[in-house]
Amino acid sequence: MNKQTNSFYDKFSLFYPLVDVLLKPQKKVLFNEVNRLTDGNLLEIGVGNGTHFKYYNKHKITAIDTSEAMVKTARKNSAENIEVLKMDGELLLFDDEKFDYVVLSHVIAVVTRPEQLISEAYRVLKPGGKMFILNHFTPNNWLKYIDQSFAIVSKAFHFRSVFYIEDLESIKKFRLSKEIHFGLGSYFKLLIYKK
Repeated sequence: MNKQTNSFYDKFSLFYPLVDVLLKPQKKVLFNEVNRLTDGNLLEIGVGNGTHFKYYNKHKITAIDTSEAMVKTARKNSAENIEVLKMDGELLLFDDEKFDYVVLSHVIAVVTRPEQLISEAYRVLKPGGKMFILNHFTPNNWLKYIDQSFAIVSKAFHFRSVFYIEDLESIKKFRLSKEIHFGLGSYFKLLIYKK
């Protein structure tokens, strides 16, 4: 992520609790799916303020974010099984095949290089590992026109309103194993991929 985006999210951290409230129903489904899995090493990229840590029932969690303000708050919310680090998801400082699971919750459309983010997630996942992507995805219905109309404004908030997962070449390395739809027109989805 670039410095301008990091600076934006440092300032945005004050408003993040509001975002947490809006996304809570989706994240509840995400954590239910994650908690069903066998214990393992889990990497969460773009952890935000970490107030959701309490919903992880198991796993050894490594949580990263590029925003210093987010990391500082997330560390206050962490537990014994959670390590919080300041790190860029597009340039992970971990060995290959280190993690059993990778979680990307509302982060893929805000990073500078989503292709690189997915490639890095693939690299650090063990064979057979799972990647969870919770995000908005521009649907092929009337909602796409709303996304298109917000495209210019969304840049000011450092995210892409128009976002198609199938446009990413790096996602093709994975196999989609489950898809859960949320909200009006299935605008939000939880996609679970297997390496």
